[in-house]
Amino acid sequence: MSHADDVIVLEGIQVPAALGVTAAERRMRRPVTLDLEVARDLRAAGRTDSIRSTLHYKRIFEVVEDVAGNQEHKLVEALGARIARAVLEKFDADRVTVSVRKPKPIAGVLEYAGIRITRTRDDLD
Repeated sequence: MSHADDVIVLEGIQVPAALGVTAAERRMRRPVTLDLEVARDLRAAGRTDSIRSTLHYKRIFEVVEDVAGNQEHKLVEALGARIARAVLEKFDADRVTVSVRKPKPIAGVLEYAGIRITRTRDDLD
């Protein structure tokens, strides 16, 4: 595996989100499930076995939690894009892929609805 394929994976993050088309939905802060793949060269971390050589996944989680809960989002697309941007701005990552799933968006007939987006440093311009 080349370093271009290295990713830090956080799967099954569950956080409350101020998400929904209406203000009432956003106030409810219903949980969403998120998966992140944060691309970064991990060769130094593999050699040194040091947290300083990688990204601390707890800090990534805290950024996700902050964006999801402390900003209002009408669309899952906006939530995913804002999380991707925040991760790229705060961490030395080359690329981030974010999946956002709203559980049971339509009672009884749909388990999840959501999106998956990928952003790179070029998208910060």
